[in-house]
Parts: sequence; structure tokens; C-alpha cells
Amino acid sequence: MEEIPLKPLSRSDIHKLESALIVATLLRRDVLEKIRESTERITWIDSLAVAAAALARSKAGMSAASIADDIGRSEATIRRHLAGKTEAGKLVLETYNKFIREGVRIELPETLASECEELREALEEEKKKRKELEEKIKEIKKKLEDLISTI
Repeated sequence: MEEIPLKPLSRSDIHKLESALIVATLLRRDVLEKIRESTERITWIDSLAVAAAALARSKAGMSAASIADDIGRSEATIRRHLAGKTEAGKLVLETYNKFIREGVRIELPETLASECEELREALEEEKKKRKELEEKIKEIKKKLEDLISTI
């Protein structure tokens, strides 16, 4: 697993932190519920992405003005997100603070985790079946070659 820097030093580090903040925030049970209930899903997701981008850049030492230029939003919007005055900014800040307390861990909600486990098991079963079929094909090829050589 790749390390996610909480104090990014490079553009690459900023993007890693930004991505982790977006994904971890989106996968929170309360956020998933808010998105499901919302009629403005795209706006919600966009706001979370902007807040995550702003926070990651802020932690790298960028000013609100340079963040605004970098991500194409107004400086006032950036300041509101960074201060936690927007719902998206508040949620992303909570996620960042959780990263600080517990380390960067992105957990799937239980339903997705159990579905992933089921898919993993099904994949293993399919791999086993494929291997068995490949062995049978080898045996049939060998028998066919033996028959051809006999003829």
C-alpha cells in the first residue's frame, strides 16, 4: 500500500492526499446517505472534491489565492471550505483529522466489504475451475497427439 503524506511536499503528494480525502469521505456511511437522499448528487460530489483539493493544497503550504487559481474556484469558496463553513469542508476536515488520529485507512462500508469478499471467493472458485479445465485440455491434447501418432 502506498503511503499517503498528511503534510504533502510535492504535487504528487498533494494528489495522493487529495484522492485519499475524497475517497475516504465519500465512503463514510453518513456521506453516502446524504448523497443518496440528495437531489443534487453532482453538486455534492463536486463540493467534496473541491474541499479535498483545497485542504490537500493548504496542508502543502499553498495560500487560499494560489489554491483558488490552481483549482479554478473563487478565493472565498476556498476559504469557506478550509474553515469548515461548508458541509463539504466540514466533512473533509473531519476525515483529515481522523487520518491524523488513526492513520490513513480507507474502509469500505460493511455492505461493500461483504460484497467484495463474496466476489473474491467467487473469483478464487473460478480460478480453480479454470485450472482444472486447463489440465483436462492438456490431457485431451496428449491423447489426441497419441492417437494421431498411432494412425
